[in-house]
Amino acid sequence: MNKTQNITLSLSKDLLQKIKHIAIDKQTSVSGLLTQVLEEIVKKEDLYEKARLHHINILERGFDLGTEGKIGWNRDDLHGR
Repeated sequence: MNKTQNITLSLSKDLLQKIKHIAIDKQTSVSGLLTQVLEEIVKKEDLYEKARLHHINILERGFDLGTEGKIGWNRDDLHGR
């Protein structure tokens, strides 16, 4: 069971009124709406971090280019001289 904790949030009256209308349209409460939005932000951040670490791991492992670590050409070969 997830434990919850109440927080205090200060918003302008105009913004709160608009948020209430959005929550009604989505058939949820302001608290529920904010929870959904915050959960989406956390999920995106978690996915970004997971992808970042994965790509760093790939870069650290390096790629097998089939050269066995040796360069088999020179500058002139590359430039067709």
